[in-house]
Amino acid sequence: MKLIILDRDGVINFDSRNYIRTPDDWIPIPGSLDAIAKLHAAGYTIAVATNQSGIARGYYDHDTLSQIHEKMQTMVKENGGHIDKIVYCPHMPDSGCPCRKPAPGMLLDIAKHYQCSLDGVRMIGDTDKDVGAAQAAGATPCLVKTHYKPIPEPQRFTSQGIPIYANLQSAVSDILT
Repeated sequence: MKLIILDRDGVINFDSRNYIRTPDDWIPIPGSLDAIAKLHAAGYTIAVATNQSGIARGYYDHDTLSQIHEKMQTMVKENGGHIDKIVYCPHMPDSGCPCRKPAPGMLLDIAKHYQCSLDGVRMIGDTDKDVGAAQAAGATPCLVKTHYKPIPEPQRFTSQGIPIYANLQSAVSDILT
């Protein structure tokens, strides 16, 4: 199985300091939907692992998050792609939750669901939390620079052999070549 794991906010869609609270707030980053379609066409199974502490903060509920994900799925399908699985952590950063990135829980749940190892599976994210989760789960981390904050100390990642791309589209282009 060719599996790839994507973070959501800051990778597929624009992130916000104020959280993505409604379907209208969910705006895809240019090229991200096409990148997902290219992965799908190349035979990849695509999973999304996303921290969603806005639920615990009371900014939105599980139903609203489901509506946001329905919008994402619809737009991905309209572009010829498909997201096979979405997992999320609704907990606060200080909750000690084993699923909240940088903990590996969501990635391990994906591996369990597909009954596969994450060895060689790429996890594309936009923060050091995504890198930490990938490394802790045995996946291969990749970073994109589409978060609203710059990647801190990028040389720290490149010195570990972690590639940094301009966006999901450039990461996918590299993966598929």
